[in-house]
Amino acid sequence: METVNHVKAKKYNKWIIVLSIIIPIVVAVLSRVKLQDLGFDVQPLTFLPPIYATINGFTALLLIFAFIAIKKKNVVLHENLMTTSVWTSVIFLVMYVAYHMTSDSTQFGGEGAIKYIYYFILITHIVLSIVIIPFVLITYVRGITNDIERHRKIARITFPMWLYVAVTGVVVYIMISPYYI
Repeated sequence: METVNHVKAKKYNKWIIVLSIIIPIVVAVLSRVKLQDLGFDVQPLTFLPPIYATINGFTALLLIFAFIAIKKKNVVLHENLMTTSVWTSVIFLVMYVAYHMTSDSTQFGGEGAIKYIYYFILITHIVLSIVIIPFVLITYVRGITNDIERHRKIARITFPMWLYVAVTGVVVYIMISPYYI
């Protein structure tokens, strides 16, 4: 059995802290910047929301398949699926920011109870999408540094939270899609 690579883990831990702080700040700031207001001649990237919603759905499927793979003790497949999940999440984030830097936010137009359901899902999605960043990074690093016991412990928290964020990203898109201009 391989031993835990503590040197590698310590190096990654610094990056986890930095990225867990920087990513939400950069996303929040850039999502409010409009390239057109800065003088750039760019068209709104209105085609992106269905694409990044699909990527969220794909991430959810990857997470489920990775869970199944590890339950079947297929560690290599699990690692590959999890690495792909991290990358699909990065691609989603880049597209999300690109869309918001070129397009106005869409307002939800539903009325009554559905409005409260939408905002509950949206708010929990946003909050957990920030909270999940260090969880994903810590879980991933513990896996790649062979800290398997601690990886399993945190993965029990990370998996359902990340799955919730991926699935609710799709749900939010489906709910708001009739209101896109």
